[in-house]
Amino acid sequence: MTSPTNSAFARARRRSGGPSAAPGRGRLHRARTPLAGLAGLVGFLVLLEVLPYSGLVSREFLPPTTSIGGALGGMLDDTAFWAALGDTLTGWALGLAIAVCAGVVLGVLIGSVPVLRAATASTIEFLRPIPSVALIPVAVLLYGTDLRSTLLLVVYASFWQVLVQVLAGVQDLDPVADETARSYRLSRWRRIRYILWPTALPYVMTGIRLAAAVALVLAITAELIIGAPGLGNEIAVAQTSGAVPQVYALVLVTGLLGVGINLVARSVERRALAWHPSVRKEGR
Repeated sequence: MTSPTNSAFARARRRSGGPSAAPGRGRLHRARTPLAGLAGLVGFLVLLEVLPYSGLVSREFLPPTTSIGGALGGMLDDTAFWAALGDTLTGWALGLAIAVCAGVVLGVLIGSVPVLRAATASTIEFLRPIPSVALIPVAVLLYGTDLRSTLLLVVYASFWQVLVQVLAGVQDLDPVADETARSYRLSRWRRIRYILWPTALPYVMTGIRLAAAVALVLAITAELIIGAPGLGNEIAVAQTSGAVPQVYALVLVTGLLGVGINLVARSVERRALAWHPSVRKEGR
């Protein structure tokens, strides 16, 4: 027979949302989040449709949603649009790949050797705050409007996002686990693989996610200012020709591209860190 104390405790736990209520509440929260985001997007589009007709903003400078949608539909049938999208994604992907590889390798190397970490600390802190857009004249002088100009800016901006995170991950290494591995005479490669890498991987994935967003921003910025082929160049051409709906449509495409990249990066991060307690707790 269940005692009154245990019954009262069970009722209190159910009322307070204890373990029995947590899974259902988590599923409800995950279901509400996309719906809330969709409702916010619909509300923004409705506001954008109504605002030009209110007289507060001229339709010449802010076309309604229907006009932007029509311009976007026309661009989807244009091969030049898809070529520009391909150029932007090419510069983004190549620059991100180079930055991630360089950031991970140098981060593990510098972070694992205290002498290197001390010798490069001031140099990293000096170079990291330099805005990538300040290198645009250098990129133009070196490579003109070629893809390499875009890669220079993308790699420079994304590299620091990865490197700083990897250095933080290496510094977070458990000294007890490291000393235990040394006492068992594990080789340096085994210590990196089994001790250092699992500790640094959450930081690495965070750096990649941040670098992916920064790489897209710099790719479009380079195309917009330098004139390299891509969506940014298409925005500049549409702006100079007075095609306002096309400008907003292209800006909308870049925004959707950023959202898609962020969703893919988060999905990859969750899969790579499925074993990590923070991800397992998030999935409950």
